[in-house]
Amino acid sequence: MAEAIFSQDEFLCSVCLDLLKDPVTTSCGHNYCESCITDCWDQEDQKRVYSCPQCRQTFSPRPALARNTVLAEVVEKLKKTKLPADCYAGAGDVQCDVCTGRKYKAVKSCLVCLNSYCQNHLEQHESLFKGKRHNLTDATGRLQEMICQKHEKLLEAFCRTDQKCICMMCTIIEHKNHDIVSAAEQRTEKQHQQKETQKTLLQRIQQREKDLQQLREAVESHESAQTAVEDSERIFTELIRSIERSHSELIRLIRDQEKTAVSRAEERLERLKQEIDDLKRRDAALEQLSETEDHIHFLKSWPSGSLSGSTDGFAVSSQPSFDEVVKSVSQLRDKLQQFSKLQMCFVVKTVHVIQTPKSQTREGFYLPVTH
Repeated sequence: MAEAIFSQDEFLCSVCLDLLKDPVTTSCGHNYCESCITDCWDQEDQKRVYSCPQCRQTFSPRPALARNTVLAEVVEKLKKTKLPADCYAGAGDVQCDVCTGRKYKAVKSCLVCLNSYCQNHLEQHESLFKGKRHNLTDATGRLQEMICQKHEKLLEAFCRTDQKCICMMCTIIEHKNHDIVSAAEQRTEKQHQQKETQKTLLQRIQQREKDLQQLREAVESHESAQTAVEDSERIFTELIRSIERSHSELIRLIRDQEKTAVSRAEERLERLKQEIDDLKRRDAALEQLSETEDHIHFLKSWPSGSLSGSTDGFAVSSQPSFDEVVKSVSQLRDKLQQFSKLQMCFVVKTVHVIQTPKSQTREGFYLPVTH
């Protein structure tokens, strides 16, 4: 059907490649701008043989040119309807299926002709099929997706039994006696589900952001380990050189425990960030899908899987303290004469108690316990 609609390219002069100006017709039936064909034949005056630039038919003597008044009127109308340059189809635009050469952007698609049309060709389409029921929709590059591949009919219904989009022929043949509703009705139902899904996603995002903040605070709280190291160094410098080895061992233990705790927290921090990003992407995809007016595209793009994962938060401990370490070291200083191997073991045990994992999250990651 689309072949009946003409294009502006059919009225271009083959010499200047622009719309015909003062069109004239040669005896062989081809049309040119009067000035263009006159210039061509002026260059052939010496030979006394004149040729048509298109079919190369020769004439002698030089033929008279007849003005094509009908064609001139058509060209004038085309000039008035010519679209501006910014209407050309660019990357991501749906192209007009009728335009030849450089194509304009399509503004509507016909679900009967299965073609997309720019503004000019849409007017020609409406004029050509005036009085006939042609279903138009916003320009889409997914026309083939909207047609039943088996019956070549428009997909208008949804089979809940088989969970697929079908045409009206399908409803009385392959899907007879199935639970069938209109595509619009099925979309409305899915949109209700979408709202609930997005609500759940938002709750999970908020919970994960809260967990993320708590973990950040937990990581920052480990800075107290540096204070414990400094106090221990100040106290141990007052002790005699005989306990320097014990002093170094205590520092090593504190550093090791700090590194272990921070490493655990940072690993969980990264996982939370990734999970939040994933939840946001899924929410954005659902939001974008809700904006489409294309029922079939909406239903085909609807995610088949259910929302998985838990909405539980993460247990995050409050700031751990190394005060007991400092206290123990002070006792060592005050009781230098009574310092013994047993007392050093007590200090080491104190360090372990502060950072010993006693709570475990649902995913198997340990978090420090505050004393």
